[in-house]
Amino acid sequence: MVSSTDSPVSEATLSTPLLSATASSSSSSDSDDSPHTSYRFASEDLKFRFRGIPICGSYRSLAVLSGHIGSVSCLAICGEFILSASQGKDIIVWQQPDLRQFAKFGQGDGSVKALVTVGNKVFTAHQDSRIRVWKVSRSSENIFRLVATLPTTKDYLGKFMKQSNYVQTRRNHRRLWIEHADSISCLAIYNGIIYSGSWDKTLKVWRVSDLKCLESIKAHDDAINGLVAHRGLVYSASADGKIKVWCKGTQNSHCLKGVLEGHRDVSLNSVVVCEDGRMVYGGGSDGCVMGWEGDEDVSSWELVCELKAHKMAVLCMCSMGEFLCTGSADKSIGIWKREAGGGLTSVGVLRGHEGPVKCLQASPNSIGGGFLLYSGGLDKNLRVWWVPKEKWEKKGDCSPIQVQIQNTS
Repeated sequence: MVSSTDSPVSEATLSTPLLSATASSSSSSDSDDSPHTSYRFASEDLKFRFRGIPICGSYRSLAVLSGHIGSVSCLAICGEFILSASQGKDIIVWQQPDLRQFAKFGQGDGSVKALVTVGNKVFTAHQDSRIRVWKVSRSSENIFRLVATLPTTKDYLGKFMKQSNYVQTRRNHRRLWIEHADSISCLAIYNGIIYSGSWDKTLKVWRVSDLKCLESIKAHDDAINGLVAHRGLVYSASADGKIKVWCKGTQNSHCLKGVLEGHRDVSLNSVVVCEDGRMVYGGGSDGCVMGWEGDEDVSSWELVCELKAHKMAVLCMCSMGEFLCTGSADKSIGIWKREAGGGLTSVGVLRGHEGPVKCLQASPNSIGGGFLLYSGGLDKNLRVWWVPKEKWEKKGDCSPIQVQIQNTS
C-alpha cells in the first residue's frame, strides 16, 4: 500500500527491469538472468509521482509505504528498486519512482536483520543465524528464488568430520567455526566478499563466487551491531562501545588495524564512513554521534566530534555527500551537514514515524538539488523524504525542486 501525505499517487506506468548493481562483483553465465540497466529518474519523475510535494520550509514525508507484517528492520537500494525487510520475515521490493510494490518474498525464513545486493543476487541475514541467498531471474515466475543458505551444505560436509573445526560458543556447546551462534545483525559487501557481524561477537568472511566461509574473527567483547566495508577496510561497531577497523593481512586473513573508542558503557549501534574514507561516525545508545578523523594513510584516528544528536539512542545512520542522516529511538531523523574538521551542524529534523527509526538509506541519484531518503521504523512503515542540499534564500526560502514544481504547476 502506498499513500502520500498530501495527495493521491499519480498512476504512472513504467517498465520494470530487474535488479542491477553499479559495482557488481559477481556475474552470471546465464544471459537470461543478467540484470537490465537500471532505470534512472529525474526531478520530472519526482514531480509526476508526488503531486502533493511539501510546500517551502516544511519537512514532511512525500509518501508512506505500508505492507510489512512486522517492523521494518533494514533497507537496500539496488538499481531502480528499493528493498525493505522486516522482523515479520518478509521482504518487499518497491519500484522507483512510482513506489509500487513489485514483489514480495522471504516469508517463513526467520526475522530479517540485514540485506545487501550484488549483481543478480540478494543476501539476507536472519535471526536464526543464517544467511540466505536469493537469485533474481526474469525467466521464472518466482522472480526472487532461494538458491542457497550459508553456511552451505558443501561447506558443512568439508568440515564437520574434523574436530579442530569446532569452537566452543557457550558452556557445553560447540559449533563449526563457519556457523554463527546467534542472530546475524549486519552485512557488508566489498570486492567479491560478504562480511557478516553477529550478536555472537564474531565477524565472518564469505566469498561471493562460491559462497564459502573463508574466515571467522573473534572481533568484539559484545554484540556486533553495524558493519561498513570501504576501500579495503572493514569497520565493525559493537555494543562494547568500540568501532574496530580491519584490513587484509599478508596471507589474505584479516588483522586489526585500529580501534575507535566511544563513550564508556555506551553501545555503538551503527557506523558510517564518508566517501573519502577520512571520517568515520558512530551512533550511540546515549543519543550521541561521535566522529573520528583518520590520517592520510588511515592508520590512526582522532576523535574530532562528540554531539548529542537525539534524546534517545541513535539506531541507524547513512551519509550522502556532505550530509549525515541519523535515525533514533525518539522517532525522529536528524539531518546534519559536515563541517571542516568533522563537526556536524543541524540542518533539519524529519518527524512522522510513530515508532523508533530502525534503518535509513539515501538514494545516490541527485534529484533537483537534493536527494531522496528512505526510512524504516518499528511502526511497520517505510517513509520517503526529499532532502534539499542547499537552503535557498529566494522565493520564500524554497528548495530548487520546489521552485521548479511551483513554476510549472
